Amino acid sequence: MSQEKIIVLHPKRKDFEEIYFNANQGSLFFSPTTRGKTITTIVVALILLILFIFRNDFTKEKAGILYFVSFLLLLCAVFLSVGINKVSQWKKQVNHYLLKLENCRIYEITFNEAFFTVNIDDEKETSEWKDFEYFNSNNECIILEGKYSYMFPKKSFSDKDFQLLKKTLKEKIDI
Repeated sequence: MSQEKIIVLHPKRKDFEEIYFNANQGSLFFSPTTRGKTITTIVVALILLILFIFRNDFTKEKAGILYFVSFLLLLCAVFLSVGINKVSQWKKQVNHYLLKLENCRIYEITFNEAFFTVNIDDEKETSEWKDFEYFNSNNECIILEGKYSYMFPKKSFSDKDFQLLKKTLKEKIDI
């Protein structure tokens, strides 16, 4: 592969959204990042509610349990809000990127023996093959991570170009 190969992509926002937002990844409370925190916060809130309902049955020595569970609820709420903030920031970045793709005129991948370049409207990101740390592909997309990270939906390629890129990545990236 001494000559340069160019693959032109035809991006559609819907194709990218299907992959980015699958499995509730865009949900603030039930994304994979926040699901456990949300459930834990709900459980602790229910325990606190039950303890609050039966607070008159506590002796003075056991009243500290109410304060302890209140502290746990506060702690859970803080961790949940941090997780929600992370998901919100990620979602904002993805939507910004999708808006950029929606309005792009040129989206192409260029590669040769030494370099891999992604060009979106003459904004080029070039990496050497050794810069990539991870590559994965399935029937929906190709994921490439390294100096720059990329996700290319299969629907944006012709089948021939998708297979060519997949084959090249398997040869060039040590997994």
